[in-house]
Amino acid sequence: MARRAGGRDARVALRQAPLAEEIKPVVPGVSGGTYRPLDDAGEAEILENIYRILEEVGFAQATKHCIETCTEVGAIYGDDGRLRMPRQVVDDAMAKATRDLTLYGFDPKYDLKIGGDRVHYSTAGAAVMISDSQKNEYRESTAKDLYDMSRIVSNCEHIHMFQRSCVARDIEDNFAMDLNTAYNSVMGTTKHVGSSWVDVKHLEATLEMLHMMAGGEEAWRARPFMSQSNCFVVPPMKFTEEALECLRVAVEGGMPVLLLSAGQAGATAPACLAGAVSQAWAECLGGLVYANAIKAGAPCIIGTWPFVSDLRTGAMSGGSAEQGLLSAACAQIGLKLNLPLGTAGGMADAKFPNFQGGAERAYTALPPALAGANIIYESAGMYASLLGVCPESYLMDNDVLGACLRVTKGIEVNKDTLSFETLKEVCLSGEGHYLGSEQTLGVMQSEYIYPELADRDSPNVWEEKGKPDLLQTAIAKKEEILNSYFPHHISDEIDRKIREKFPIHLPPEVYGRTS
Repeated sequence: MARRAGGRDARVALRQAPLAEEIKPVVPGVSGGTYRPLDDAGEAEILENIYRILEEVGFAQATKHCIETCTEVGAIYGDDGRLRMPRQVVDDAMAKATRDLTLYGFDPKYDLKIGGDRVHYSTAGAAVMISDSQKNEYRESTAKDLYDMSRIVSNCEHIHMFQRSCVARDIEDNFAMDLNTAYNSVMGTTKHVGSSWVDVKHLEATLEMLHMMAGGEEAWRARPFMSQSNCFVVPPMKFTEEALECLRVAVEGGMPVLLLSAGQAGATAPACLAGAVSQAWAECLGGLVYANAIKAGAPCIIGTWPFVSDLRTGAMSGGSAEQGLLSAACAQIGLKLNLPLGTAGGMADAKFPNFQGGAERAYTALPPALAGANIIYESAGMYASLLGVCPESYLMDNDVLGACLRVTKGIEVNKDTLSFETLKEVCLSGEGHYLGSEQTLGVMQSEYIYPELADRDSPNVWEEKGKPDLLQTAIAKKEEILNSYFPHHISDEIDRKIREKFPIHLPPEVYGRTS
């Protein structure tokens, strides 16, 4: 027993030692693209359907600026008030579009290379409630919750960026809410941050604040560390005025934009999955035409987020198997068109972290990764089909997403990994096992990924440790982070200037500052 325990302790110590980036089993941007839910014929038919929707149906409710800008590049504004986009206009926009872009972190070590088949996971959402697993209840989300979740994500290796995940419902004024949402998201992490705005004036003020954080407008434009999630379209195929204006200001202000279409299959998008994929892509390409008409090569991510309805009730079902399929199919089209692609995956219909929630997280987060989606949003923490978010779930979901990335990475095959010489030595030397072989020890950290919180102990060891429960372990880890981790990448001096100019909701001591 002593020998076994000693060997186990040595392996645990090795596992806990910091890993060099080059030997980690997964890193941000592993390659996907091996899963193709559409065959070649189906892919071609969907692409043709996308063009047809844009050319024959077009968009209602385009703004004056959108109409003028898009018609200058060949779009057609009809007597019926719809803006249609012929195939050549769409192809021209795709030709101008940025294929590979960088989502910058405040800290360069968190820069994300978006494009190709490189896969990343992100939070997102506009949850109006916190899923409080300690009290087994739901409560309204607050500005403090948002800051806390940003800090937690800073400590989750496999959640690569933080997009706003809840609404600060304790701030009634919409301007202050938009501004504080951006402020709290940036203050909690040095990873790339995403948010959204309900009014163009709110965005303009936020850009001014971001310039202050960056050290000036030129520094911001060189490394924009915040992106905009923009629902510029109300499915099916209607533009929305205020969001189009926010899109315009973001493009002109150097802010990357997620062009977001969030139709719900069976409600605001066709119930048939192929139709839902077609509409989502058509809507997003319409946004791409507008963005590139404003500025060629504007940093845009195609945000196809077709959601699923439970057709028995009409309610959204983010944790359905079909959600994984839809998102993976959108990713396949993204690879075909070679455009940066963000989609949704990892949402749960469950109300709290439990078996249902974990299963739904895994089987909706994995398919779009395998299909090569560049960013999979909503991938952690979201419950009740996006109505609730659970902070401690981020820490458990980090393990799930790490495992999904490992599956996505696949198996490397070469002379060394085929292991013939190792097999030959073990078999012919009489050793009879690989436990102590040089190869086993050499690939222990690079070939295999290990959970940070999940329990792999034997029943005896688990009992010796007091029978730890995963949820309670995550809650304890959350409390440890929130009581000790207060990032200071925004200096006190800049923070004071921001507070003098803008209505920051929470006092400085919340952020670990004295004034």
